[in-house]
Amino acid sequence: MKQFNKVAPITLLFWLMKVVATTLGETLGDFISMTLHYGYIVGLAITSALLMIALLVQYYAKEYKPAKYWFVIIGTTTLGTEISDFIDRTLHMGYLYGSILLAACLMVSLLIWYRTYKNLEVYPIFEKKKEMLFWTAVLFSNSLGTAFGDFLSDNLGLSYLHGAMVTGSIIILVVLLHYFTKLNHILLFWIAFIFTRPFGATFGDFLTKPFAKGGLELNTLYASLCSVFLMMIMIALAHKRKPGEQLT
Repeated sequence: MKQFNKVAPITLLFWLMKVVATTLGETLGDFISMTLHYGYIVGLAITSALLMIALLVQYYAKEYKPAKYWFVIIGTTTLGTEISDFIDRTLHMGYLYGSILLAACLMVSLLIWYRTYKNLEVYPIFEKKKEMLFWTAVLFSNSLGTAFGDFLSDNLGLSYLHGAMVTGSIIILVVLLHYFTKLNHILLFWIAFIFTRPFGATFGDFLTKPFAKGGLELNTLYASLCSVFLMMIMIALAHKRKPGEQLT
């Protein structure tokens, strides 16, 4: 039986969509837990249920479909926001220890992946078991990126734009290392994947947080709808591209 790839190609469009998806995950997570006043435990339950629905849709898809794939990415970024805030504000572990915990979880998930398949290649992915290992690593990496971004702003006192500059600089460094060195491309992928999360999330915070904290104090619902609109445009572009077409 012929197997079809289940994940997105790693292209320029992929990274643009990842940043917008993380911004949406931040504002949507805050909308559920803060704006609607559901709190972090209920917010965690709601976003977990949404992610499970997205995963089931993606799992039973026969091949990569951008809308289904990015539905899961948005689910992991939204749940990642709730996980990070739950660890900090409900468990009172703080963002530093939360980042350490989530980094350990990510390392364990990648270790299990490597021991099973002897590689950590993220594209293409055909096997459903490998796909689930991929999504587990994605969830932990997005949660880690959220916690690290909050660590920069809450613990180190950086403004949201300064935090974006820090994480953006790391991403630029990864790009340079990718094109001008022979460092392992899988390692560079996961570093970039982790740091695009706080990079996008800081823009979400910048849009929604109070003026006193350096934000624009926009409503979380309106900020989320703006990100949804951008994601819909890019998903439409992804659907129009031919399979295997790359933007490098």
